[in-house]
Amino acid sequence: MPVTPIRTRRAKSLALAISAVLVGLTAPTLAATPAAATTTAYDSTYYKNAIGKTGTSLKSSLHTIISSQSKISYSAVWDALKVTDQDPNNTSNVLLLYSGVSRSKSLNGGAVGNWNREHTWAKSHGDFGEAIGPGTDLHHLRACDVQVNSIRGNLDFDNGGSSVANGGGSTVDSDSFAPRAADRGDVARIILYMAVRYEGDDGWPDLEPNESVGNGSNPYMGKLAVLKAWNEADPPSAFEERRNQVIYDTYQHNRNPFIDHPEWVEAIW
Repeated sequence: MPVTPIRTRRAKSLALAISAVLVGLTAPTLAATPAAATTTAYDSTYYKNAIGKTGTSLKSSLHTIISSQSKISYSAVWDALKVTDQDPNNTSNVLLLYSGVSRSKSLNGGAVGNWNREHTWAKSHGDFGEAIGPGTDLHHLRACDVQVNSIRGNLDFDNGGSSVANGGGSTVDSDSFAPRAADRGDVARIILYMAVRYEGDDGWPDLEPNESVGNGSNPYMGKLAVLKAWNEADPPSAFEERRNQVIYDTYQHNRNPFIDHPEWVEAIW
């Protein structure tokens, strides 16, 4: 029987109190409060060599831990997403990234009204395509509406832009895309997982976040400061945690550490 992670969080009462005092005052923008520390049932086992570390040491330890994984083909991703992205309120459907729409599992494909396989870390950023490895890593492949996926394309992530049609509140401009608020933390943790998992030592590009948009085919994804803020504002949901567990138990047997420990984003970057 799989172990279910046990999560505890410290209350952010001080941050809330400060926010209340500042209401109505004109003041510079405050930095986001770092995510509360967490503990999971995996800290003494899976993450034991990472606990207590920070910065490059933490990143290196996590890279070693999560690089041990099983891999699947790109065609097998279709069936895997029907399990990992299953709508908890309707087991016949998947929940779509960016729009939040619940859609029949059977409507996978390339036509309008279908859902397809979104590479959250755009496959052109590093030019790894759909090859087994980063191109088929379930931690960043998500079910997504075909048209919304096309609008996102290979854009970097940033705030701002105009509303995306049927995008659930997602926005887009000429050089960036922002998911709806409920998916922003998910996207941030996905991108930063990819940056830790793929460090250029296994034949794939060294993927890294940066502060730019328009990264093109370079192995970078921006903007890091925005992704960090999204991680803070949208903590891991039950859907995200279940997805992490299913990938670990059934498919790749590795985890996204930023879902288990969102505070590690700040500890590394």
